[in-house]
Amino acid sequence: IVAGECSAAVYATGMHTELGRIAHLTQTAGDTESPLQVEIRRVSRLVALLALGLGLVFFAIGQAIGLPFWVNFMFAIGIIVANVPEGLLPTVTLALALATQRMARRNALVRHLPAVETLGSATTILTDKTGTLTQNRMSVRELFAGGRHRLAAERWPAGGDFHLRAVARFCHSLKFPADQPAGDPMEIALWQFAGPIPEPGERRGEIAFDAERRRMSVITRHADGSGQLWCKGAPEAVLPLCTHWMDGDTAHPLGEDTRDDFNRAHTDMADRGLRVLALAWRPLAASDEADEAQLALAGLVGLEDPPRPDVHAAVERCHEAGLRVIMVTGDHPRTAVAVAREVSIVRGPSPLVISGEALRAMAPAALQLALDAPEIVFARVSAEQKMLIVQALQRKGEIVAVTGDGVNDAPALKTADIGIAMGLSGTDVAREAADIVLLDDHFATIVNAIEEGRAVFGNIRKFLTYILTSNIPELVPYLAFVLYRIPLPLTVIQILAVDLGTDMLPALALGAEPPHPDTMRSPPRPRHERLLSWPLVARAYLWLGPLQAAVSLTAFFVVLQAAGWRYGVMLDPRDPLYLQATTACLAAIVVTQGVNVFLCRHPREAALSFSITGNRLLLLGLTAEAGLLMAIVFSSGGNWLFATQPFPAEVWGGIVVLALAFGTVEELRKFVVRRWGRAESPSVRTRAV
Repeated sequence: IVAGECSAAVYATGMHTELGRIAHLTQTAGDTESPLQVEIRRVSRLVALLALGLGLVFFAIGQAIGLPFWVNFMFAIGIIVANVPEGLLPTVTLALALATQRMARRNALVRHLPAVETLGSATTILTDKTGTLTQNRMSVRELFAGGRHRLAAERWPAGGDFHLRAVARFCHSLKFPADQPAGDPMEIALWQFAGPIPEPGERRGEIAFDAERRRMSVITRHADGSGQLWCKGAPEAVLPLCTHWMDGDTAHPLGEDTRDDFNRAHTDMADRGLRVLALAWRPLAASDEADEAQLALAGLVGLEDPPRPDVHAAVERCHEAGLRVIMVTGDHPRTAVAVAREVSIVRGPSPLVISGEALRAMAPAALQLALDAPEIVFARVSAEQKMLIVQALQRKGEIVAVTGDGVNDAPALKTADIGIAMGLSGTDVAREAADIVLLDDHFATIVNAIEEGRAVFGNIRKFLTYILTSNIPELVPYLAFVLYRIPLPLTVIQILAVDLGTDMLPALALGAEPPHPDTMRSPPRPRHERLLSWPLVARAYLWLGPLQAAVSLTAFFVVLQAAGWRYGVMLDPRDPLYLQATTACLAAIVVTQGVNVFLCRHPREAALSFSITGNRLLLLGLTAEAGLLMAIVFSSGGNWLFATQPFPAEVWGGIVVLALAFGTVEELRKFVVRRWGRAESPSVRTRAV
């Protein structure tokens, strides 16, 4: 590339090779199944095996007690249906879709639906600096030229800063649609700082910037063949190429003392968070090759890119939520640390700072050990090194979210558990490789998206608690029927009415719960934490379920006893008394589930602490549930299809009282847990099923 005048053919070949390398790395990263998809499949298998096992057991029991084959077969089918959470997959999809909508309203566009929940389980964020933590609105603030610091707005002697401004004006890759500069904000800032300068000749070539060289050059030529080479880049990359330094129009040899002065000035500006560039040039004779050698250093430029106003609060939320934030940038280490300290990524006196050069010399084991440091900043790193950092964190069991905007970031975005591309400043390649695109390039948007992702996992657990609870009052009637020889309190078709009818919409509404205020006040869940935990199963199967079963059987026996039924008397399936009793049992399950949906909004917080209108789908689901129950009980079609019959009005009052008592008992348990115990909330880590 640097030979001759940087011909377009050579440059195009180099770009083709680079894009091919990036494509290979991106393909190597591959697509992986999200943890939520794996867990949903596991829970589905587990529940299916449980349901099938119970169905076979009840079928064997029915055969043993002499039930007719087809009646027994239908009972077994009913048991299987009663234990399958039919709404699990729709709820997962709904929870992800609604979280995606909320994230879109908060400027995070989700490209892959499962990425919503994966982001919620993230433990580490690898973030860029420019544009993500900062505003990406650069301006030249300070200069070091002629042996002293100067403010950018300071007046110079006439022509004293010509070469410095000329490099800033002509060394760029900007485009000018409608005569306005478009491109890298840093180059726009330099171009605007330089102001109008007479053209030094025709632009003949460019030595493009890349992460290894950390500099770029532009060649201009006059009609007689003479010209200039304008160079800008990282001071540590440009200073070794310089043999002279400019003091106004005079070039002086660049001795060691002067070189040390420039290095100290570089360090001083970087410590104050400025992005420092060295600007240099050289004249070219007609016969000179356009190589970057024997340059004259025009000076150092310090660019200011202020942090976004609310990024400090967003980083503090990450710390509060147990998320680790690591800055990975191409800037100078001192600049990176200064900005990281300003936005609270670094809070201690001595963070670990690893440069790309040091990282290149590190063995994988050394990098693994280095990542144990509480505060780390990576500076002057390349895209491949960024991917190595991601892989090292993943080997340590971290779930890694990575931000990126350039073509070179694609491998890291693809390798990460969750890739986050910039929508405003990002390239098409980066957006294609990412799972989520930030429409405002804002770090705070990542934190908001993590909150939504965490809510998804919690909502699926709420759904499971709710839907598994009704399995017990559906199973207990069959156990009582077999063991105690009583009339069957609930028929198979009535089980289906609960599972596929009344329960579905309230259960789906639980999947649409907005994030709880405490969502970002607890640490991220462990990578291998199960969706179906022992506390969840115990609460549904050993506490809420038996309480509901007691309420439903009480309603069943109250109807029978009021009509003078005596124990041991079996009733004909078409007997009006039997139809009323089973209808009362069904109604009791539905009404207690209506109370239970409020109890399941949080495993520990009181139901009354939530706004009733906070989830409008919940109210819609309860309305539909009540309407369906009324149709089943009071309509002739519902009576015919579900084998039901209206029961006395006073029994309805008793069911409501018992359902409220059921809710009160659960609220007392929550109160005890809040005050003296530990709950099965996502912030409490428990062994999973």
